[in-house]
Amino acid sequence: MRAVEISRPGGPEVLLPCERPIPRPGHEEVLIKIEAAGVNRPDALQRAGAYDPPKGASDLPGLEAAGEVVEIGTGVTRWQVGDKLCALLPGGGYAEFATTHQDHALRVPDGLSMQEAAALCETYFTVWSTVFMRGQLQAGERFLVHGGSSGIGTTAIQLARAFGARVFTTAGSDEKCALCEKLGTEAAINYKTQDYEAEIKRLTSGKGVDLILDMVGGPYIPRNIRALAPEGRLVMIAFLGGAKAELNFAQIMMKRLTVTGATLRPQSDQAKAEIAEALREHVWPLLDAGRIAPVMDKAYPLEDAAKAHARIESAYHIGKIVLTIS
Repeated sequence: MRAVEISRPGGPEVLLPCERPIPRPGHEEVLIKIEAAGVNRPDALQRAGAYDPPKGASDLPGLEAAGEVVEIGTGVTRWQVGDKLCALLPGGGYAEFATTHQDHALRVPDGLSMQEAAALCETYFTVWSTVFMRGQLQAGERFLVHGGSSGIGTTAIQLARAFGARVFTTAGSDEKCALCEKLGTEAAINYKTQDYEAEIKRLTSGKGVDLILDMVGGPYIPRNIRALAPEGRLVMIAFLGGAKAELNFAQIMMKRLTVTGATLRPQSDQAKAEIAEALREHVWPLLDAGRIAPVMDKAYPLEDAAKAHARIESAYHIGKIVLTIS
């Protein structure tokens, strides 16, 4: 099969086309003939040598895809050959074929193209598990998501609004802020021209927000602590601005805050299956009804994966980037 591999740690140019054997599905696994695959920040981290795949996973990048089931392993009861699905992958999405656990796949929502379906799983699994399962966001609460124009951000905005939260976000341009407001944010803060901490205090009449989803880290961490309301929660999912910060823990104690974090890929098959089941029950009906949808940026042919990585690491993309595989 055709694939794109990481030839060595480095920049986007180290992604090179190659040929690999078609993988075989193991117990409770399905083999997917991929039509489109999502491109995500963890792929770029893996390419740079900063995010090794879990033991037993493919060394090829790619954590989500959409396509057709062409073979099933022993013990598979959820899917049949010929089914169309989108799936969370342990790796291997930058290829014509990939395998995944049967419980980590979901049907393609009504009305969505395969490219749109390929843009769902990594982001929706991440947002649901961090914002709603770990962060316990409730209707009526005030929610701040950083990076509102990213795949994670656009998904978090839509889901939080759909479940009745008041949503605020940060983004890096007026154009991106306008998109976030169209998606349902109460206010989008241009972090290049505004102090988001001061704006959050103003917008909430000094109360702060109940939950923050942050992928920036670094200097944002102490500012997030100050922007939280009493009993607030901070959930970290990445550290684009650095993993270290100096904190005043007295503020955490006095406001009774919860600071937590998570990554999706290393979690167990059972944990991912539980997230998939929650999405199937609570989120897929919203996608079917068109109440929420992935925000798409650009599609590239598989062989242009390096260009896709250059774009996701730029400041210009809005929403999800995918690779198309004929």
